[in-house]
Amino acid sequence: MLAVAGDSAAGKRTLTAGLVAALGPDRCASFSADDYQRFDRAERRGLTVTSVHPDSNYVDVLEQHLQLLATGQPVLKPVYDHSVGRRSRPELFEPREFVIVHGVLPLYTRLSRACFDVAVYLDPAEDVRRSWKVRRDIAVRGYTAEQVDAAWEADEGTSAQVIRPQRSHADIVVRFATITGRDDPPGTQLSAEVLLRPTVSQPDLTQVLQPAVTGTAHLRLTRDTDGRPVDSLHVHGYASREENAIAEKLLWEALGDPNVQVPDALGDTGCGTRSTPLAITQMILLHHLLRGSR
Repeated sequence: MLAVAGDSAAGKRTLTAGLVAALGPDRCASFSADDYQRFDRAERRGLTVTSVHPDSNYVDVLEQHLQLLATGQPVLKPVYDHSVGRRSRPELFEPREFVIVHGVLPLYTRLSRACFDVAVYLDPAEDVRRSWKVRRDIAVRGYTAEQVDAAWEADEGTSAQVIRPQRSHADIVVRFATITGRDDPPGTQLSAEVLLRPTVSQPDLTQVLQPAVTGTAHLRLTRDTDGRPVDSLHVHGYASREENAIAEKLLWEALGDPNVQVPDALGDTGCGTRSTPLAITQMILLHHLLRGSR
């Protein structure tokens, strides 16, 4: 059981889709915790809470379903169509060998957190997340730019009080962003910082990530937000294609199956481009899924 939590438009679906495709739908199934909406888009008009607030979601039902899935039992889960803002017919969800749950609230309650073997929090830079949200909500969900801006401002209170605190409960924190001080050309991939907290057994990458071996990624010991030491993996978006290929091969041999090529689905941004920082992040999560974390 893997949780992928994060604020609206943090990249949860993109990260999850690559993992499911790499493992195969016969072994891995995923769903959005955001399907547990209490109100549709029309019903929310005039309410004081937004769609990402716990009061707008059936959090208790999500808890029950996570407990059932953690013991290998199927659930009849709700379905919410974000493209039109309405609830759809519930569907039977049967767990596979691996279950990934992504959304804004999967780590909100103690009971929900207890159901997961590994928990990830996506924490992209706010300017990056905002650009992703504008692009998605206009192209996929039918919002105007003005409506996206209004929703962003309305969600800020809930984000600060409810969503972002889930970061402290994650075993892995991933931040996609540009690198301050660099003047990279347009189209340069975002870099990634991956915090590998000692709350689960993390892979040992110290021998692989040596400066003489690869310039795409490096590992350093830093301080977490609570002041405790934590391993921080940096994957540079500006590295050359050749450097990226070497880094991916080295990390895949260390984390995955050296007899199998890097799955094509890893690193797919869903926008017609490929990202090595995303691919390496997904490799780490695959390592946890395939080998266990506890």
